[in-house]
Amino acid sequence: MDLARLKLFVQVADAGSLSKVAVLHDAVQSAISRQISALEREYGARLFDRTGRGVMLTDRGRSLYPEIKALLAEADRVEGLLRRTDELPVGEVRIGLMPSVAELLVAPLFGRVKERFPEVRLHLFEGSNGQLDAWIATGHLDIAVLYRYGRQTRALEEPLFDVDTYVVGAPGDPLTCASSVPFSALDGLPLVLPGEPNGLRAALNQVVRRQAEGFRLNTVLEADSLPIQRSMASHGQAYAIHGGVVVRRDVQAGVVSAAPLVEPSIRRTVVAATSTQKPLTRAAREVLRLVRTLAEEHVRAGTFEAPTLEPDGGDAATPPQNP
Repeated sequence: MDLARLKLFVQVADAGSLSKVAVLHDAVQSAISRQISALEREYGARLFDRTGRGVMLTDRGRSLYPEIKALLAEADRVEGLLRRTDELPVGEVRIGLMPSVAELLVAPLFGRVKERFPEVRLHLFEGSNGQLDAWIATGHLDIAVLYRYGRQTRALEEPLFDVDTYVVGAPGDPLTCASSVPFSALDGLPLVLPGEPNGLRAALNQVVRRQAEGFRLNTVLEADSLPIQRSMASHGQAYAIHGGVVVRRDVQAGVVSAAPLVEPSIRRTVVAATSTQKPLTRAAREVLRLVRTLAEEHVRAGTFEAPTLEPDGGDAATPPQNP
């Protein structure tokens, strides 16, 4: 097999575009197209469908993608063993993160990897919980950092930290400036929530089923983007429901106000999941260890504690209550 062509196959599949890969290789698009056509002839099947917006994998291409990824990962590992002159880990590590967690981990993780393991290359992906679940299941990622609710932790997952769930509103909003918001207060409240299927939506719906008859969640907008949810809440258009990963920072910045959701509360666990499709390389294991260390540092620093803060960051002695 021609590993260079297989790498092109993966790059084109990930980019969804021949022209983007051509730019990456400083080549003309026709040269990339010829290599892909040669690979298709070698396999005796069409691997990509050409569309007006780029290319997409055929059924045959999708079935081969995880196998080729695993083959390239193993080749990369063996090449690293041949090339390295010391015991430092080498190779690419693919990590998926939720937007809220990415804001906390990416910069310090990159810095520590660069300092301690200069031959390790990070490839970072940002996605929703559902996307990360799918990517880790297919082997597209080595590590995914995502939410679990209740006792959902699965095999090859390790808890990193727990966070409470908060109702988020505009600065000064009476409801979210209170010390807490009971779940019953969500009845009919305008909400901006991620689209279903989604772990938060499932957790909320489970509690709704235990409420009085007629209780309903009034979802006025579905948005899978954290910035969109934050903007809607900040402008008083709808209330968001967020984990404590980003809430404290947003309250300190004066962007929103927030109060923990109680009676009942919804506890989230941030976990590090690893791929079941292939064993972790030494590089991936070292990066996972750094992720674990960074999470422990945030826990010790109180990053996820209840944001009973004034917008300027000072502790509020007596938070305002609902009128």
